[in-house]
Amino acid sequence: MKKMNVLFFIYQMGGGGAARTLLNIINHLDRTRFMPILVTLNFDGSYEQELKKDVKFIKLNTKRLRWAILPLARIIRNENIDLVFSTIPNVNTIAILASILSLKTNVKNIVREADHLGGDFWTDIKLRLFGRIYTLSDQIISLSEGVKDNLVHRYGVRAEKIKVIYNPVDLTAIKDKIRHGAIDPAHAHLFQTEEKIIITAGRLVEQKDHRTLLNAFSKVNKQVKSRLIMLGEGPLRERLEQQTVQLNIRDRVHFIGFQSNPYIYFKQADLFVLSSQHEGFSHVIVEALASGTPVVSTNCKSGPEEVLDRGKYGLLCEVGNAEEMAEKMLSILTLKDQQMVEVINKGYLRAQDFDAHLIVQKYANTFLSTLGQD
Repeated sequence: MKKMNVLFFIYQMGGGGAARTLLNIINHLDRTRFMPILVTLNFDGSYEQELKKDVKFIKLNTKRLRWAILPLARIIRNENIDLVFSTIPNVNTIAILASILSLKTNVKNIVREADHLGGDFWTDIKLRLFGRIYTLSDQIISLSEGVKDNLVHRYGVRAEKIKVIYNPVDLTAIKDKIRHGAIDPAHAHLFQTEEKIIITAGRLVEQKDHRTLLNAFSKVNKQVKSRLIMLGEGPLRERLEQQTVQLNIRDRVHFIGFQSNPYIYFKQADLFVLSSQHEGFSHVIVEALASGTPVVSTNCKSGPEEVLDRGKYGLLCEVGNAEEMAEKMLSILTLKDQQMVEVINKGYLRAQDFDAHLIVQKYANTFLSTLGQD
């Protein structure tokens, strides 16, 4: 049986959820059926070192997405690619155009939409344009039912062309990193305390709404002495640090940057909090549950409600509502020991539903059906 050459295209293999998803798909894909080839722009990414050794990895000689079309088209033709898989709207557009310009008539396209995008009039117009380009693909994958609904209503994509597949989470790798990993010695003292440890992870950008989290934490800390550990980097770091000074919690909040092994940090925390304004799925919630950490999340569009099954496996609060977020955080932090064990065990159970082996098989089946091989 001929192996299918699958090209995965992404901006870079950086520290974000889209790159982590591609990493899990590529590493778990059945090598008896598929040969994965990864193509990125000319950037270094933190997940590159975690790729399996048999993955052919090509970096284009450009850092500008629009200049990637023709080089990508040549790779599609020269590598005899059967299927191009991409994620994120701008990248999806380039992948589709490159496939067309490759003049390889039998190449198929699958695009993945990873977020619940929308907003003002002009944003919606742009999403409609993406939707028009998406119709040139052979299959669209959304990573939640909420994202699918958004694709239908904001992008104008036909519902029957969209398949929902949740993000794959490498539970085996998480367990291994917790078992063999160690907290950076520079941070070890932060966890050597009887105080409650609250943790969050994500880029320091508007979408993640860390301002609301800091406001909520300041309320929590007045009732239960706590420390807030913030994993991630981003352009808002200085502004957020200034906010901690204004709230008189500067010595309670610790910005420790991106960590390649966040799971060992999650494991040592009493609570994980996601404060996002919007998400497609929220990979990090599953990772927190898999690390044995209870979760409080905003009920943002559209992933957290589905991951936490409407609050069955973690608590949900209104977006931007610091009062409610603080209330939900306190309800977890004040649980009795046995109650906490029950919450943690339920979280472990829920994480199993997103195991990479299970989810990647769904991707593989979709690849094969798109190629007419099922």
